[in-house]
Amino acid sequence: MRSQVFFLLLMSIFGSTASYAGPPSESFYDLKANDIAGHQVLFSNFRGKVVLVVNTASQCGFTPQLKDLETLNKKYAAQGLVVLGFPSNDFKQESADPAEVQKFAAKEYGITFQLFEKGAVSGKQKQPVFDFLINKKSGFIFKEVAWNFEKFLINRKGEVVERWSSVTSPTSDSIIKSIEKELK
Repeated sequence: MRSQVFFLLLMSIFGSTASYAGPPSESFYDLKANDIAGHQVLFSNFRGKVVLVVNTASQCGFTPQLKDLETLNKKYAAQGLVVLGFPSNDFKQESADPAEVQKFAAKEYGITFQLFEKGAVSGKQKQPVFDFLINKKSGFIFKEVAWNFEKFLINRKGEVVERWSSVTSPTSDSIIKSIEKELK
């Protein structure tokens, strides 16, 4: 955990060296991605919902945040919150097999929220969803996703309204207050 916090501090001081992948989509609702089973999910399905997007990893010091993400999912789903998890091996902490990722997350943390195919969240090869997110919420400490479990909150209009680093717990006052504000 200390090494991860140190890494985040270094990234905030020196920035990321990853390259920009091109122009982002104009709307969150124009995006699509394959779920962990390989089925295409249109983000237009989330229109009118509050969405929390998180890049995840099974072998990270922040992996226990999966339990807190599931807590949010269960507590606020009926009010319109959708939690979306995007496994990534950008930081060399994710299992190679999607079935293993799904099984681990369900068995160890009881997650029921939607997981997507493993993919890049930074650099030239980043997924379109992360290209969109970082370009719409660029006033953060660093532009690129710097570590696992960064969180992005999208309001009911499809606008990225908040971004939190890995060290911010999903059940922190900051995240809870922001989610509740957007759910009103």
